[in-house]
Parts: sequence; C-alpha cells; structure tokens
Amino acid sequence: MDGLFEPKLQTKSQHKKLSKTQLAKRIILVPLGALLVAIGLEIFLVPNQIIDGGIVGVSIILSHLSGIKLGYLLLILNLPFFFIGYKQIGKTFALTTLFGVTTLSICTLWLHPVPVLTDDPLLASVFGGIILGIGVGLVIRYGGSLDGTEILAILFNKATPFSLGEVVMFFNLFILGSAGFVFGWERAMYSLIAYFIAFKMIDITIEGFESSKSVWIISDRHKEIAETLNARLGRGVTYLNGEGAYTGDAKKVIFCVITRLEEAKLKSIVEELDPTAFLAVGDIHDVKGGRFRKRNIH
Repeated sequence: MDGLFEPKLQTKSQHKKLSKTQLAKRIILVPLGALLVAIGLEIFLVPNQIIDGGIVGVSIILSHLSGIKLGYLLLILNLPFFFIGYKQIGKTFALTTLFGVTTLSICTLWLHPVPVLTDDPLLASVFGGIILGIGVGLVIRYGGSLDGTEILAILFNKATPFSLGEVVMFFNLFILGSAGFVFGWERAMYSLIAYFIAFKMIDITIEGFESSKSVWIISDRHKEIAETLNARLGRGVTYLNGEGAYTGDAKKVIFCVITRLEEAKLKSIVEELDPTAFLAVGDIHDVKGGRFRKRNIH
C-alpha cells in the first residue's frame, strides 16, 4: 500500500524553481555582497589584525600564521561545509553558497594588494564591521551563506542540548578569543567591536530599516477604536474572536500592523477612546500581502 502513494508524495515535495526575477537578484546581489565582505576584510580588518568570527576568522588566523593568502583559505576551509549544506539544507542553498564563497575568494585575492584606508584600529573595526555586515546580510537575504559555521552549528545542535544560537556564539567566542593569543588582546577586543557591529548590520540588511509593529487591542469599545484607527491612521484592522480565560466572556480582539512612526499616535487614540483597553505592541519584519499598504486619508 505504501508504494502506491509514494510517487504522489514525492511530487508534492518537489522543490519549486526560482523565478527569473529571483534568479537575477541572486546572480547580481550575492556577488555584490561577497565583494563588500572582501572590501571589509582586505581594506579594513585584516591589515589592522582585526578578525571576524566563524570560518572567516579561522582563515585570517591561519593566513597570518602560515603565510597562505586569505582568499585561498576562505575557499578551502568552506568547501567541506558546502557538501554538508548540500545534504542538510538543500541544493539551491548549497549552490548559492558555493557561488558566494568562490566570489569572495576571488575578490579577496584581487583586493589583497590594495592599500589600507586607515591605520586606526577603531575606525577599521567600525567601518570594516559595517561593510562586512552589509555584505553578509545581502548574501543571506538572497539565499546563501559565506561561512560554514552555521552549518556546523546545525550538526552540533542535533547532538547537544544547546540551541543553534548558543552553538554559534560558542564557536565565535572561541575563535575571537584565539585572536588574543595570535594578535594580542587589544586586537581581540577590537575584533569583538567589529563582530558586534557586523552582527547588527546583518540584521538591518536582512530585515530592513523600516521596522513594522503588530498591535493587539482588547476593548469593549472595539468597534469605535477600529473605525477611528481606520479613519485617522488609514490602517485596516482585523477582528479576532477571543474568550477571557477567567470570566469566559467572548471578546473581540483588534489586530493591525503599523509602522514605527505611527505607534505613538495609535496609543494616543486608544488611550483617548478607552483608557482601560488592553494594548500589546510587538516588532515584526517582512510584512507582505493583504492590505498593509496605507491608504490616503482625506
């Protein structure tokens, strides 16, 4: 009986091919991200003996100790993770990662002779971290990776009780700590600054500057609040059916999505109409579809 249904199950699970637009974005933006990472490394961080986390950090340390060019090590050390990623995460991710890492390796070799822009380690940490973070964020946003640490963390995560984030953090703290023995503890501290800045820039690049807010409002005056939000903010709202766990009373929950700049105005509207209303606001990203686009208010 199982054999009769097997072909249908395989058909449903087949991977959907990328559209021409999606493919074009990857072909353009993944190498652009890799180029930015190479600029951050070769023109800011590496000449000032400042490292990043992950396989990039290991490559910088080994390059310093062995004399092998960084570009070669980035490709060699990431290749095993390319094969692991192919099995663990999928073909599209693996090929995009290989494309990105190869581009990074070539760009790093190409930029190696370019003179450093600053000898100030703090400036190098800040600007190197910003440029590197934007580059890594672009590659991740469009379906790839430039570092095998995350793939390795997935394997460790399955075999240990630690979360994925904790495993990645442990690896990076170990690598950044190793920089203290190789380049000195002052450079290790600058490396932590660069790593933190890059980490924040990755989030901004992936999620965007325009952070949206999700809002839940519970009030007996739900209809009046909803109509006012629609009229004064130009935002559509959705009613959700709720029930009080203690009283068992049926409640209408107002749900809507607003921008960060509209939060204060929304709170003032709710406070004005029902000071006792329950109001919860949370951060969300990548809002798509529906009627989120704001209509004009006349």
